Amino acid sequence: MDQSTLHELLWQVEAEDVGRVFQDQVTLLTRGIILDVMAREVTALCGPAYHPDDRGCRRAGRAPGSVLLDGRTEPMLRPRVRRRKGDGGEEEVGLASYGAARDASAVRAGLLRAMAAGVSTRQAQRVFPSAPGSSSSSVSRLWVEEGRKYFAAFRARDLSREWWIGIVLDGIALASSLTAVAAIGITIDGRKVVLDFEVGASENQEVCDRLLARLQERNFRFGGKPLAVVDGSKALIKSLLRHFPDAEIQRCLVHKERNIRSCLSHRHYGELALLFNRLRAAEGEEAAREILTELRRFLASHSHKAVESLDEAGDSLITLHRLRAPSTLNASLLSTNSIENIFRTCRLKLGRVTRWRPQTDHADRWLAYACGEAEKGFRRLSGWRDIPTLLERLQWPAPLVEQARQTIAAVRADQVKPRRPGAPGGGRARACVPHACSPLGKTQTQANTQT
Repeated sequence: MDQSTLHELLWQVEAEDVGRVFQDQVTLLTRGIILDVMAREVTALCGPAYHPDDRGCRRAGRAPGSVLLDGRTEPMLRPRVRRRKGDGGEEEVGLASYGAARDASAVRAGLLRAMAAGVSTRQAQRVFPSAPGSSSSSVSRLWVEEGRKYFAAFRARDLSREWWIGIVLDGIALASSLTAVAAIGITIDGRKVVLDFEVGASENQEVCDRLLARLQERNFRFGGKPLAVVDGSKALIKSLLRHFPDAEIQRCLVHKERNIRSCLSHRHYGELALLFNRLRAAEGEEAAREILTELRRFLASHSHKAVESLDEAGDSLITLHRLRAPSTLNASLLSTNSIENIFRTCRLKLGRVTRWRPQTDHADRWLAYACGEAEKGFRRLSGWRDIPTLLERLQWPAPLVEQARQTIAAVRADQVKPRRPGAPGGGRARACVPHACSPLGKTQTQANTQT
């Protein structure tokens, strides 16, 4: 059908039927193109029709077949070609064009996107109702297969290409007897990267040891004293100091405030929040200690248990202040909010799982996918431009501090797009392009910022 005929046909139908008629005609045209391509391939294999030659192949009629058009299986008569073998027999020759027309990779990619968007395996068939491999069992097997590829790519990422300044550790409960401990790394230019996770029965020291030992095997390294931000779990702290003895431990103020609040009456919540907000905004060790003293005096007049909870943390609540780090970093490094945001995204994705199977790699696959999805929304640390000063306080070598300054200067120069001639002004580029993996199992590479 030529363009003029199609144009006349569309003018003759009702407005609500134009889309359907147009789609039907496109399908017919696509069928014609596929048949034409297969006919050309047959001619290339067998020679012109009715003029056989010595190419070794012959036409063998037609057979019922099917191709994929717009995610639908369409029946079609396919041409057959046979080839003579050395022993005098014949064998079937597969047509490359017919195989390409039956390729279901686009359907599989669409089903995976639907699964990533929250469609269940039972509902996935509604996306491609008549496509092969769209049944619930087929989609489930496809999700498992791609999930394993994605998990392998997640664990295979090279961690030795970066200098890391800090690590954030916390755990997420998946079920009553299933917990995952996750780790986020912070680079010298303020990017946050999901390093790894380990699944176990609880947030115990053995699980943490396995996680940190694997990170060391993957050449996870610090250029000087590392800064570790944790929620106060004794297992996490013991494991951190075992693998990184010189680590500076910063306890999460949000978790500590929550623990102390559980020991107080509701009427004291406001003043407690005010004191912790002052502690977060404090600049320097002296100011932080004054606020800690005031906080302890306030708690002593209301709850002995609250005082015990505060004293249990000790100076680890003001590690960042004690290091005289820039106060611009307080918002990011005085709490484990950076990893809690990941857990919030993970819970949205993992909420579809109603029954975990700890005897398989079920949790590993889903956690790798959920962490990768959360990582796509990462931004740099608040106050990342002052990281070189923090490195000096952590007693990093001067060459690495200078490298951090150069890297941050390059990032800042690249953030503002150059002004076009005649344009009112330049725009700002994204501050962070995190390491991330595609939900379909393909790793997105990122240029190394090391100089």
